[in-house]
Order: sequence, then structure tokens, then C-alpha cells
Amino acid sequence: MSIEYKMVIVTRSDLNLSPGKLAAQVAHAAVICALDTKKKNSKWFNKWQNEGGKKAVVKVESEKKFYILKEKAEKLKIIAHIITDAGHTEIPEGTITVLGIGPAPNNIIDKVTGDLSIL
Repeated sequence: MSIEYKMVIVTRSDLNLSPGKLAAQVAHAAVICALDTKKKNSKWFNKWQNEGGKKAVVKVESEKKFYILKEKAEKLKIIAHIITDAGHTEIPEGTITVLGIGPAPNNIIDKVTGDLSIL
């Protein structure tokens, strides 16, 4: 049985972003995490990409949870980036919107995000 890989983007349910704004923030996280993983762990990146680049979008209730999740991911050597908005549209500059984690093997990334609800 082969190992499967995924990326997880964690969103904040307390922000009430429009679907378009949320999609843009998720995309920012996916791009930066993919590029950083390609640079720092090309094996994981290549396997993830070759499997189709699976992504899951999950939610937490507030930004405080991002820091706990980011620390857990980094302890497991998984790329994790917090995305901060530029403030050009719906929310003030500097608002923390999403946390990108991975890509990484499912069995490792699930130790960080496996208990979170799908958006």
C-alpha cells in the first residue's frame, strides 16, 4: 500500500468572509506551502503532486488555534504558513485569515488536523 499525501488549509469560521475572498486566501496558502515544500522537501512535494495535489479545507473557531496547529506541524517537519491579508477589500490589513499545512503524508498531517471539521 502506498503512502498518500495531502495539503490542509485551515480557515477561520469567525471571519465570515465572502466565498470569493475565502477562495483567494486558501489559494494564497496553497501556493506558498507548495512552493516552500518543493524547496525544503521535494520528495513530499513530488509525491503529492504526482497523486493529483489533494487538498482539504477545514475550519477552526478563531485565529488562536492557528498557532497551536502551526507549532504541531513544525514539530513534525511539515511546512506551515499563516496568511495575513493585505487589507484591500473586505477585512483590515493584517487580519490573519488562513493557515496552510503541508503537503505531507496523510498519516503525519492527520496528527495535526485530523480532528478538524471540513469546511
